Amino acid sequence: MTMTAGIHRMTPRSTPTTATSGPTVAAGTVRAWVDLAAARGVGRSALLERAQLDLHALADQDQRIPLAKLVTLIRAAKELSSDPALALHFGETIDCADYSVASMISYACETVADALAQRNRYGRLMADVECDRPDRYLLERAQGSVWLIDTRRNPNEIPELTEAFFARVAWASHQQGETPFLQAAHFTHAEPAYRAEYDRIFQVPLVFGSHRNALLMDAAWLQQRIALEPSYVFGILSAHAEALLESLDAAKTFRGRVESLLMPILHTGDASIERIAGKLGLSRQTLFRRLKAEGVTFERVLDELRHTLALYYLQGQKVSVNETAYLVGFSDPAAFSRAFKRWTGSRPHWMRQRTEAGESAAAQAKPSST
Repeated sequence: MTMTAGIHRMTPRSTPTTATSGPTVAAGTVRAWVDLAAARGVGRSALLERAQLDLHALADQDQRIPLAKLVTLIRAAKELSSDPALALHFGETIDCADYSVASMISYACETVADALAQRNRYGRLMADVECDRPDRYLLERAQGSVWLIDTRRNPNEIPELTEAFFARVAWASHQQGETPFLQAAHFTHAEPAYRAEYDRIFQVPLVFGSHRNALLMDAAWLQQRIALEPSYVFGILSAHAEALLESLDAAKTFRGRVESLLMPILHTGDASIERIAGKLGLSRQTLFRRLKAEGVTFERVLDELRHTLALYYLQGQKVSVNETAYLVGFSDPAAFSRAFKRWTGSRPHWMRQRTEAGESAAAQAKPSST
């Protein structure tokens, strides 16, 4: 798949991602593992049931899924496919650019060094795991070579993540000429029973039980050109990735958790502090204090979320004013109109009319295809 093909299904959103506790991964990452397992004869339904997931949860590749569910799914896939080396096979067969904006960005970078820098910036969108450094991937020079070091914390708890990424780098190295850039590979986990698959895929000296997960590469690797897509694609994808990062960070705040619970119930008109406190398992007073610690009140969070979503619906979703009022929790369109004027200084009907006028002008200006 080319990057430009992927752009059409990836529209930046202003709505928050769903908050979850603990490390998370993108739904697209989970779907990539499901697709690999399915290609090896594992039933999707049985696999998703083991991880307590459904296909609907994976429909939006940017949706956040608890990392623990991915781990359960990977290990179920290894069992059901009778392939203990499945993570290695994931790395050598799956192109994550088909599933993640973070990987797609790499194809629009000039060099491998540029791609690694972007991987450090946006890699959290694929898997927001805990690391010992701000940058997950470090480069350490070594006499004409360079160590690529993965600083993920407690890597032996999920060695499959190391296997998948390192196998992908090894696979790419062997595609780039007669002399691969990969020179050695170190792993913190113990040597597995399927060592032969490591030898086949990496084809370099291997060290297990090392003090770090690291690949030794010829330094020339960093200057290898990529640029498989036009430079303008980088800007498009980066804008989308930045919006997702902002949403991911917001979901980690307590305010983000409240917003994620408010989103699906706004239209009911019962978006009360008592109801949200109950969903969080907190008292009303504790919820008030937690929000106050972040400098906001429940009323402000609710009001600003309604404001954001009202603009989102009226400016591009072809939603009427009355429908928008309902979606953001106003049973009385007049009350919504007053709130909207307080937010923006204008009436919602004026906003809808300006949006429609802009769409009409754009349509008239579009060149004819005949």
